This record gives sequence, C-alpha cells and structure tokens, in this order.
Amino acid sequence: MGYPVEIRWCFHSYVVLRYGGKTLAIDPHDGGSLGLPTCRLEADYILVTHDHFDHNAVEVASGPNTRILKAFLGETGLGPFKVTGIKVYHDKAKGALRGWVSSYIIEAGGYRIAHLGDVGHLLSRSEYPMLEGLDLLFIPVGGVYTINAAEAWAVIEELKPRIAVPIHYWLRGSHLPLDPLDRFLSIARTGRKPLEENRIVIRDRSELPEKTTIYYFKEGITPEE
Repeated sequence: MGYPVEIRWCFHSYVVLRYGGKTLAIDPHDGGSLGLPTCRLEADYILVTHDHFDHNAVEVASGPNTRILKAFLGETGLGPFKVTGIKVYHDKAKGALRGWVSSYIIEAGGYRIAHLGDVGHLLSRSEYPMLEGLDLLFIPVGGVYTINAAEAWAVIEELKPRIAVPIHYWLRGSHLPLDPLDRFLSIARTGRKPLEENRIVIRDRSELPEKTTIYYFKEGITPEE
C-alpha cells in the first residue's frame, strides 16, 4: 500500500503537497501583504509559477536545504515528485501585457495534480495535451489578473479533471480586488463538495469522484496546522 497524498491550501494560490515523507510548496505568499494569514513551514521543495509578490515569498516556506525552482519549464524529479513545467500566459495577448507563467503538473503516488498558476487565457487539450487525465486541478477563478469564473469553468469542462479546486479569488480581509468564490460556484454546473478544513487527503484511487467535482474550501478556515 502506497503513501497517502496530502494537499494543504494556505489561501490564495499557496498549495502544499506532502507525499512519501517530503513536502512540496507551490506559490507561497507572506500573508500580511495580502491581508491574509501567514502559513510558515520548511518545505523540501518550492515551485514558483512566476515572480510576483503574491506568489514568490519563498522565505516563508524554505529552510537551508530547500530546493527552489522559479518559472521552471521542462521535466525534473524532486524526491518522490515528478514535476513538469509548461508555459502559459498571464493574459490573453500571448504575454504582451503581463508575460508568461509556468503551470505545473506534479505526479506523486500515481496521481496527476496540476497547478495552473496565474493563467490568463483559455486552455485546450489539443494545445496542451499534457493536461489530460488530471486527478486534481488547482485553477484560478477570481479574474482581474487571471481567467475569470466563466473562463475557469470552460477550462474545467475542457480538461475534465476528477477534482477541480478553485484558488486565487477574493477572501475576507484580502487586499486584492478579485472576484469572490461565489461567482464561480454560481456558474459551475457539476457536483461540488465543500471542505470543512484546509486539506485534502487521498489514500486510494477509489476515493476520487467518477465525474468532475468541485472541491472548495469554506470561509473561516485557517491555514495553520
């Protein structure tokens, strides 16, 4: 029997994966500059999708031996994680407005998990075939700097992950002028599962839903242990 995969959400786009005794953090933020709580830890590895302040606060998640990859493209192994970085754009103008970002596909324990970063345009399976067959997808839904709620739902319909988790939206206390989660939930036409805590643990493939299901974190949770 393999190790479980544990996923923690630390608000905004900050996601932490734990598998096989190792920790991988993606897009850490410092909390305070966004008006959100701070989630401090010492990860073995950190992935940064792009070098903006709300995604690159590696100091809150790193220690002396942490390996950090910023805007990484290509394939590499990070301990028990296989990471593929693909180039997407931060806008609808092929990067002319905000440049490009890395979206990451992480494979661990036989599961395929994608974090799209601040993608700002629609994605198709024909253009991005590596995004097919996802078990879990972290996708921005707050608009303004990324795809909006309707566009996020269109991407989910196209990619058909087993689980889709909305991120990068307005939260109570946040300084960022993003759309709230409710806007996305009012558009998404599929099953949904509200989560009472800030983590998802997958112990067996049989736990995954057969059809795409929206897992979302309820207001009021904290990112602390």
